[in-house]
Amino acid sequence: MLVYKFGGTSVGSVVNMNHVKDIISTKGKKIVVLSAMSGTTNALVEISSLIKGNETNEAEAKIKALNETYRKTVFDLIQNKALYQEVIQYVNSIFESLLAAVNQPHSVLLHNTILANGELLSTFMFSRLLQQDGLKVALLPALEFMRTDRANEPDNFYIKQNLERLMQNTNEADVYIAQGFICLDVDGVITNLERGGSDYTATIIGAAIEAEEVQIWTDIDGFHNNDPRFVDNTTALSHLSYDEAAELAYFGAKILHPHTVMPMRALDIPLRLKNTMDPEAHGTLITNEVNGEGIKAIAAKDNITAIKIKSVRMLLAHGFLKKVFEIFEKYETSIDMITTSEIAVSLTIDNTTHLESITGELEKFAKVAIDDYMSIVCLVGNHIIYHPDTPELFQVLQDVNVRMIAYGGSYNNISLLVNTSDKLETLQKLQRYVFEDNSVAV
Repeated sequence: MLVYKFGGTSVGSVVNMNHVKDIISTKGKKIVVLSAMSGTTNALVEISSLIKGNETNEAEAKIKALNETYRKTVFDLIQNKALYQEVIQYVNSIFESLLAAVNQPHSVLLHNTILANGELLSTFMFSRLLQQDGLKVALLPALEFMRTDRANEPDNFYIKQNLERLMQNTNEADVYIAQGFICLDVDGVITNLERGGSDYTATIIGAAIEAEEVQIWTDIDGFHNNDPRFVDNTTALSHLSYDEAAELAYFGAKILHPHTVMPMRALDIPLRLKNTMDPEAHGTLITNEVNGEGIKAIAAKDNITAIKIKSVRMLLAHGFLKKVFEIFEKYETSIDMITTSEIAVSLTIDNTTHLESITGELEKFAKVAIDDYMSIVCLVGNHIIYHPDTPELFQVLQDVNVRMIAYGGSYNNISLLVNTSDKLETLQKLQRYVFEDNSVAV
């Protein structure tokens, strides 16, 4: 069985929904995971924010405007009268619940409940579009099988057991439709897998059913060798290993959620990235197989803060690093890059929620300097730290102020910390020297 995932752009219009319908109209059973229609989640976040700020009139106006958008979409999407009435009633019930939420006390639960409506709407509408064409369709409500554990990780046993139960109860279906992104927490309360979580939903499902392959369909034909938003003449990569894909996803390649590869790698299930707008394009196939050496791709991650921590005891400060890491662990703040010397450590974080508290504790035993507006530029490929041409990379960056270099921590990754103002120049220089100038290409 195949698992397909389609993002918000792929189901963002009537034309695109019909395009998705054509893509999945093949023989064999399949599970289709959908995001909310493009723009919906942002609108729901804004509605939640307005409710939180007691801006009742503005929230109601936003809800009514979004309702009209959906009513028009349903009118254009569904021609069968009975199915049209069913979908309109469902859409109206969702927006009635949103209007009722305007006068409720705001909370995290209310916020997450509001956000869940985007995926509920898209999956219900799409399931009825398939029914209109005579397909045997069943909804697999994510809130009945997708759950996280106390560590906020997928509860794989629970997911597998309940997913199998739901599918057995509707085994006459050829296409199963499931919501991405949304789930329950360990206490049965509505939560989500955060932005981009629909990719994660698809691979969790793929692992649970031991799928033949999971396909992530979006609006670009796979991983590119550089970020096409900033660099011209990038090319799609036909194949990556899971290790390479994980590095790219974590360090800024927006096409894939960073956690997505984890459920697939252990079971050796292929993951394919495809372009909804160009279904015939090969896309990028991700497996455990490793092909070639040298740099394959470059990605960049913004909103990075660099922290330099210098021991006040100078040399031989026993236990210094232990105390540093314990503080970051205490505030559940992940570290991206790290370099050390005898008396100092420099590191980066991408979450500054607890930065003031972290700095306060560090200053009890160290001098602390903070630089913000930084970016990590990540170069990824199999065994690139051993490739004979890799050292030439640093020659091309002699005019760029590189704040930190992480080299050797991973065989597949070299990370450079630069000012965000230098990111564009860095990406373009690396593109030219790595992929376009054959005299120094690696």
